[in-house]
Amino acid sequence: MDVKEHFYSDDPHVGHADVRTRLAGVDYFFIGNGHLQAAVQVCTSGEGTPLGLLVLDPDTFGPKRAALTCDLNTGLESTVVKVRVGDELFGPDPADLNAQWDTIDGVPAALVAWQAGAATVVEGFYCPDHKTSRLCRRIDVHLPAGGTDEVTLLADQAESYRERTLGRPRDGAATAHLVYEIVRRDDAAAVRTRWQHVGGVSPRTIRYWSGLTLVRTDDPDLDHVFGVARSQLPVSVDFRGRMDGSIWQYNLEWVRDQAHVAEALVMLGDRGLARTMLARLLDEFVSAVGDTVDSGRRRPAAEVELDQNGILLNALSTYVDWTGDLGIVADHWDKVSALAEFPLRDEFRHQPSGLLHNRREYWERHAIHGITDGMELMHQFWVTVGLRAAASMARLVKRSEAQHWELEAGRLEQSMLEHERYRLVEDGHLIKRRTVHGEWQRTVDIDPEIGLPKEIPLTADGEHFLDPDTSCALPIAHGLIDPRGDLAGNTLEYLEQLWNQSWEGGGYSRYHVTSEADSPGPWPFASLFVARAYAETGDDARVLRVLRWLANKPGGRAGTWFEFDGWKPSPPCPQSGVTPWTWAEVVILYVHHLLGVRPDSHGITIRPLLLEGLDFIQASVTVRRRRLELTVLRAPGAADRGGRVGSKQYPWTENGVRLPLLESDVAVEIQC
Repeated sequence: MDVKEHFYSDDPHVGHADVRTRLAGVDYFFIGNGHLQAAVQVCTSGEGTPLGLLVLDPDTFGPKRAALTCDLNTGLESTVVKVRVGDELFGPDPADLNAQWDTIDGVPAALVAWQAGAATVVEGFYCPDHKTSRLCRRIDVHLPAGGTDEVTLLADQAESYRERTLGRPRDGAATAHLVYEIVRRDDAAAVRTRWQHVGGVSPRTIRYWSGLTLVRTDDPDLDHVFGVARSQLPVSVDFRGRMDGSIWQYNLEWVRDQAHVAEALVMLGDRGLARTMLARLLDEFVSAVGDTVDSGRRRPAAEVELDQNGILLNALSTYVDWTGDLGIVADHWDKVSALAEFPLRDEFRHQPSGLLHNRREYWERHAIHGITDGMELMHQFWVTVGLRAAASMARLVKRSEAQHWELEAGRLEQSMLEHERYRLVEDGHLIKRRTVHGEWQRTVDIDPEIGLPKEIPLTADGEHFLDPDTSCALPIAHGLIDPRGDLAGNTLEYLEQLWNQSWEGGGYSRYHVTSEADSPGPWPFASLFVARAYAETGDDARVLRVLRWLANKPGGRAGTWFEFDGWKPSPPCPQSGVTPWTWAEVVILYVHHLLGVRPDSHGITIRPLLLEGLDFIQASVTVRRRRLELTVLRAPGAADRGGRVGSKQYPWTENGVRLPLLESDVAVEIQC
């Protein structure tokens, strides 16, 4: 595996400023319906087009400059709509833009308001249906009281005619609709833009969005973080289940990212898209022998990402628990079995310990980065979780492998945590990696021919530490180790070195900055790993710290967080992109940890976490096609904890409240 695999040729210094993903004061609001993906660019610094529209072809992943509405020389300037009021012509002023998420007829919409002299212009961007590659741009012009000026809209990209005359608006307000549609011309995608009458949002699309999970608290930051993930996660995946691992950045697909997104989608209530993604992964991204695709390719044994097997099996099991749909497992049993068996092959088995070894680590560094042959915590952890998930599914479809996989999972877990010499624990906390000879691989020595830019921390003089690593929070988040025990507490305190490690403003880096093969800075989805673990330990303050950081950091207004925050040498590194995995981690944090809704084949456990300072949570969640309307309140005392469905009371246990599988829609109240 060559490090140049990670290099890209897109140069952000070539072309208009709009080809850059990182612009000062920029937010991207992602809109879509599986047939079209778009981003509304709101740039308040003046560095890029103040209010531009990027229409993306779902058939082709590419850099930002490849958007169908982006021109190399003029960027997004031609997507700006201008307003003539009387004899004066106005365009959006970057210093006077008010952008926010809202809804139009129940559908998520980016609303951007700006002033055209004394008139107020409000532009709303949304997709009115789930069948066509159309995006609607509704433009409302509000004149001040008594205003009688004639209003005209000008759109350079409108094909039917450039100007749309609204006349003298009645009651001081007028509306027009500019519709963008992807069309195919000589096997190439293009955008057709026309002024059109829009008949409203389709009933199916209204039902879709109203049917997704809803969460409401008395904390605006918490509501905002969930709301932006709810609005944008579904539109990051096309109707065939394809998803760029980081939009405008990688232009590639991973089993890991897609499986996490599918897991979040089923918790969000979109079982159809989750199933499509999982079936496609099984059909196209898992080989007959059970190895998986990462970065769009298969790997030799020394470089395969063994964690992906467990992650996909866990996502499948989560899908089955939430939907009751065993068909996907029965129809793909050969692949399910191969996924479980592949990591157990002799070539990965470390004979002295029974652990799994190779030269690839969780964040995709490998031999040239100084990763020696050894045992990675995430490979042991995720394969253990995946084997138990596979065993659960085997029992449900009456296959004989369940006991074998349970035994293998138990052996891996025991060696990982308890083996006298090879356990992945040091000084009372989890560690990332141990060599096949038993040493804790604390540092890496890079290949002198690595070819990375000299500005990268990994190429600097001095030691390059692998630990701490935020992936060590995941066994705590998933309950593999006791979240209230010393091992969990010590591990999380060890990870605290990564908060504000070499910057200010918050966030955890994914691992110790000295071994960073990219650039130093905090990673939103890695920070959410840690927040999920803290949710299980009951450290409300540190959960809230991460959520408030997400809500208020750059990009937080739209909730389109870059993969990480920081400078990048581009090229050869790709420009930073918007990573859908972050939205998935938000959904999982809220549904699995904060709401605590955990269905299985026999019933539903609900163990909510009412964070300090919250008085209530209200939520609406779909489990096996039944709607669960959940209200969580703070119990006056320990004796008052429990659940109620109608007049029936359910006791509180150490695991929360246990309900039977739902036979109809229900309202549940829980005091915790």
